[in-house]
Amino acid sequence: MTDVLFYHLTESRLEDALPGLLEKSLERGWRVAVQTGSEERRDALDQHLWTYRDESFLPHGTDAADHADRQPVLICTSEANANGAQVRFLVDGAPPPDLDAYERAVFMFDGHDSQQLDAARAHWKALKERGHELTYWQQTQDRRWERKA
Repeated sequence: MTDVLFYHLTESRLEDALPGLLEKSLERGWRVAVQTGSEERRDALDQHLWTYRDESFLPHGTDAADHADRQPVLICTSEANANGAQVRFLVDGAPPPDLDAYERAVFMFDGHDSQQLDAARAHWKALKERGHELTYWQQTQDRRWERKA
């Protein structure tokens, strides 16, 4: 069964928290898909990942470009697994695909956005009923992650 993690952003934006989690996923040898709620968000994250830190490079691409299947990190809007990812990040309340094909699924949601909170709660309930192993992580004031459930 897929490990499912919920990351509750309370102290930073997705753009601040996501790159570090993607780097950790790549360090573990995983291919990653990041599913966004819109093409605009996909394109904004794509641009951000090229410039978020001067001293690092995060190899990635989007499902709108050629060779999506070759990308170690693929930012997408569809539920397809074009790059054969083992880990799927879902942001902006994006609807999850069948998660059984993944080792890990990570829902990241903005704690200041009521629609994202409601979507995360609904996903938690549905996935719990399907028997997935769920964990809930919340940011501390120093922007570290603390397991709450």
